[in-house]
Amino acid sequence: MSTETNVYAATGRRKTAIARVRITEGSGKYSANGRDFDTHFTHENFSKQAYAPLLTVEMGDKIDVTANVHGGGVAGQAVAVAHGIARALEKLDPELRVPLKQAGHLTRDPREKERKKPGQPGARKRFQFSKR
Repeated sequence: MSTETNVYAATGRRKTAIARVRITEGSGKYSANGRDFDTHFTHENFSKQAYAPLLTVEMGDKIDVTANVHGGGVAGQAVAVAHGIARALEKLDPELRVPLKQAGHLTRDPREKERKKPGQPGARKRFQFSKR
């Protein structure tokens, strides 16, 4: 059978993006939806943002990350993966909570899209007013 390894799972969220992240001790392989971070996240800034919690605690080459992400856009998915990685790292070692919290990786960004209101074209925008 397979060898027993410790797997730590956590969920990260941002806007409508949800990331289910699993971390294991390994050699530093990062994959999202079966693809490497650099190919899944179209811009290098997004991939850097996704594994930023690992760089904060200096465990980038000791942890393997597998993420399943759906919903939202590329930027929201990158932040959701980062949030999931930070929460999983906290499960791995509770002493990492302080540096992760100070860097802001454990805080879930609460901003969501405002709903469209009836009688207007968007959340805040109004239809053009005509005096005559």
